[in-house]
Amino acid sequence: MSAHDRRVGAAMLKRLRLARGWSLADTARALVHMAVQLGQPFDTSLASVQRSVARWESSKAPILPSERYQLLLAHLYARDAHGQMSLGGGSDFAALLEALGHLGEGERRRTELRMLLVRTTTDSGVHLFALLGPPTRRALSAVLTNPSQLDEDLLSALRDAVSDVNGQVGSIPFVRLQLLLAPILESCRRLLELPIPDAFAGQLQLITAQAYQLAGRFAFETRDDDASQTLYAAATHLVGRIGVPWRRSVVHMSHALVTLYSTPGLEAARALIDAAVRDARQGQSVTVRARAHALQAEIAARAGAEKQAKAALALAWYDLDKDRPDDPAADSLSPAHLRGFEGVISLYVGDPLHAHDYFSRAAQALAAPRERVQRAIVSTDQALARIRLGDPRSAAELLHGCIDLAAETGGRVPALRLRGARRDLRAWRGESFVADLDDHLIESLGT
Repeated sequence: MSAHDRRVGAAMLKRLRLARGWSLADTARALVHMAVQLGQPFDTSLASVQRSVARWESSKAPILPSERYQLLLAHLYARDAHGQMSLGGGSDFAALLEALGHLGEGERRRTELRMLLVRTTTDSGVHLFALLGPPTRRALSAVLTNPSQLDEDLLSALRDAVSDVNGQVGSIPFVRLQLLLAPILESCRRLLELPIPDAFAGQLQLITAQAYQLAGRFAFETRDDDASQTLYAAATHLVGRIGVPWRRSVVHMSHALVTLYSTPGLEAARALIDAAVRDARQGQSVTVRARAHALQAEIAARAGAEKQAKAALALAWYDLDKDRPDDPAADSLSPAHLRGFEGVISLYVGDPLHAHDYFSRAAQALAAPRERVQRAIVSTDQALARIRLGDPRSAAELLHGCIDLAAETGGRVPALRLRGARRDLRAWRGESFVADLDDHLIESLGT
């Protein structure tokens, strides 16, 4: 960071402090109090803390607050002047993260701080509009009264809020994510009922469809299958009105995955995947087409159709290997994810040793917090491969880690996969390593 950037960051921190009417001493006392609340009391004097605050705001040579102070500042500014949690754009918390960026803090650390505060919000009782900053809440209220005031800024804030909730998957239990998403979805739904300007109708429909899709996934994860189907139907209807086939393909694929695990047989899921492939072939995203072909390959493999499974998988790799500089959904499938599909196909219609190697590589590549649910699924499938290779003890060892991941994320699919793996261990039910696994399953997942 340049000296100018650091001075900008210092000035932003000072404006945050002054906007709350705090002196340097007031801020120091607030930080000391927050440290006590978090169980991390200072072993230094109030005067020392005050000097630190002054150094962050120095107009000549400002310094970046240490990680400990960053955490305290985050908790301090995550609450607005009325004591309500507020983390969205325009909030003091958002301004704090921007200031830390100017002072030299990296994006990864700032993202970690944000994720931590979102988790804290859901731990302490969700403020319904925590992910919508004060300006967005004011704008939303104004538009609900006068729809002609709808503008790009409000749509962008709603889009970011939906994306924000989605980004917490794997870090926060699904039941809490439902609470965060509900007011955002309701706001979008209410806006759609109003006579908004035609220029914004398509964008609002897309944002609302994405919120419905996410809500459908959360309802499935929390075992409300009827609500899930209704929400997916609403998402499909809305995205269909937009006229962008690849986006409807994405909704179909998400719907197919929850249907696979909530509806007996493969036919309902297969119909949705086939619809996804048809839409993807008409769309602008080669990556979405690759993902649709990969899911088509998995469904075929589960049905024992080896030839069709391998043909669809070859199409997925063909699409994914293409140059995709302008793909609107380039991040929707990675080689690591596709290797996971290869493993599933090998598990059902191929060589379990090859499947195990695919799962191993895929699990190692799925390292991001957002990928923890997928890593639990892939690792459980890796354990299944070990069982089929005649190594049940090693499989059970691997499944212990999968149980922990499933419990931490609250993912329904990992839990279902774990039950399937346990069924495959029936032949060894008299062994102590299976008894230990059963104890862990009951203790962590209640099953």
